Amino acid sequence: MGMTTPLITLLGATGFIGSAVLRELAGEPVRVRAVSRRPAPVPAGARADIEVRAADLTGPGEVAAAVDGADVVIHTVLYSAATSTWRIEDGDTEAERVNVGLVRDLVTALADRGTGARATVLFTGTVGQAGPTGGKVLDGTEPDRPSGEYDRQKLAAERLLLAAHARGVLHGTSLRLPTVFGSGPDSTADDRGVVSAMTRRALAGEPITMWHDGTVRRDLVYVDDVARALVAGAGRPEALAGRHWLVGTGVARPLGEVFQQVADLVAAHTGKPPVPVLSVDPPGHADPGDFADIAVDASAFRAATGWSPRTPLEEALRRTVAHLADVRGRQAS
Repeated sequence: MGMTTPLITLLGATGFIGSAVLRELAGEPVRVRAVSRRPAPVPAGARADIEVRAADLTGPGEVAAAVDGADVVIHTVLYSAATSTWRIEDGDTEAERVNVGLVRDLVTALADRGTGARATVLFTGTVGQAGPTGGKVLDGTEPDRPSGEYDRQKLAAERLLLAAHARGVLHGTSLRLPTVFGSGPDSTADDRGVVSAMTRRALAGEPITMWHDGTVRRDLVYVDDVARALVAGAGRPEALAGRHWLVGTGVARPLGEVFQQVADLVAAHTGKPPVPVLSVDPPGHADPGDFADIAVDASAFRAATGWSPRTPLEEALRRTVAHLADVRGRQAS
């Protein structure tokens, strides 16, 4: 490959979203530097020239080394504590170091390059940065009033990135994501989200539980569609840079119906009756956001990039059930 082939640094290449982005990039004629704490597995049959770099990005100079010479940086690093969720407590300095500090380091590293071609940086944010919606459909024009610590940290990181864009340091874009879920035959990272958690419960023969009556609605996007959105975004810096964009399917589905689909798909897989879907009392750590409807209008991003979600929910759920059943079978044997 000649020197004109762009170099894309992927931060968080073994994470849930990052590993899907790596699979997507592997089919492109590009150079990829896949950066993560543990070495990322190179997807089979990759067209891309993939360099695997194991690094703890919180170490001194590690972000600068990771993005050295990169034309594009896709930032998918997600801090999560040892728990099974992405929740973080107020004042969690370790989370702040990852969620905000890595963007600060990235901006510093790219500012130190001086003149020359500006790198394109794509950041993965969350629709939760806007805060409680009161049931309104989000389209990216609403003011940001985040309520949770995770959402506050994501917003702080996004603002650092967009301020650097305004100063001419880089071409910065943030894609705010709703609930991303799912697995497929090539998945190499766990989805810790609620859909996969409840799929695992159903496969174990346990009831699916909800902290509400099932009418809470969510825009659920399959992880491979999100990976395609990030790659599409990386290819259109002139159209996207300088602001945030919302990604989603445009359809908010009642979680009770989704969980019933999961129970039925698992039953079809196991040959046993569907497990019950039950409402239970919410735990003490439940957040008001857990009971809020989230609907996303992503038409602006779709118009700017030509991206659209390709995987129908039923197909995404079927793939997820098949993958998690396969994992469970391998673990049992």
